[in-house]
Amino acid sequence: MPPNEQAIIHRFNRPWTFFALATIFPWTAWLIAAWFSRQPEPGTLSLSMVSLFAGLGLVLPMLVSWLLIRRDPVLRDDLWRRLSVKGLAWRNMLLGAAIMVGSILLAQLISLAFGYSPEQFLLANHASFSAGILVGWVPLLFAPIAEEISWHGYGTDALRRSMNLFWTSIVFGVYWALWHLPLGFIEGYYQANLADSGPLHTLNFVVSLIPFVLLMNWLYYRSGRNIWVAVAFHLAANVFNELFQTHPDSKIIQTGLLLVLTVVIVVRDPSFFFGHLPARTAQPRKALS
Repeated sequence: MPPNEQAIIHRFNRPWTFFALATIFPWTAWLIAAWFSRQPEPGTLSLSMVSLFAGLGLVLPMLVSWLLIRRDPVLRDDLWRRLSVKGLAWRNMLLGAAIMVGSILLAQLISLAFGYSPEQFLLANHASFSAGILVGWVPLLFAPIAEEISWHGYGTDALRRSMNLFWTSIVFGVYWALWHLPLGFIEGYYQANLADSGPLHTLNFVVSLIPFVLLMNWLYYRSGRNIWVAVAFHLAANVFNELFQTHPDSKIIQTGLLLVLTVVIVVRDPSFFFGHLPARTAQPRKALS
């Protein structure tokens, strides 16, 4: 990582403020959405409120990120650079998409040996969940943009400031799993359906976030902290895991495949994952004239 980029990361110095607000605000919005979704025979108004507050919960961490960045001109310029579409890291964006589509297709192929149906390779007729009046494809496509501008706009670098990349990813993966918790109370939402499917598939979702975050951060830092690389990886995961008629058990196999790939990448480049940023040096004071 270039020295100037290391110096910038040291400026993300309010991790507790970011993660506290990025949790409290969405959880409040999502619990309100859950209340509306659980009304007896919810009508159009209630379902509209579900969509509104579910979407608001996705947007609020992005607002927190901006509020912590906006008064620091260095961080503002850094954010605009990382959001610029000029010089996009297409190679890493395509690599991330290939990892996600390849892992789900290979998982489905392996599942055939255990007697699962080849119909998994057929395209799904519709999204497997809903968000109030919105079909599931709306949050599936919107969430990666809103979340990664939040997580990689501020949160990930705030952790990276004091941790190596491996522990940054582990800590964030655990946090991200807990962050999703209130979504499990919104009737018809993906996490609620997941909870209804049983503890094994719920646990798989939690475990899958660890290799997911490690791989995404690997691509993110390899691309000069380009936020669109993280967005593309997250978007590919959402789309390809919903595009086919995948059996839930195949997603468990996919998690295993991603874990193996993650171990290989970490073992091949341990310094990238376990190296710490140099300590920030104090700026010399100007002598009084």
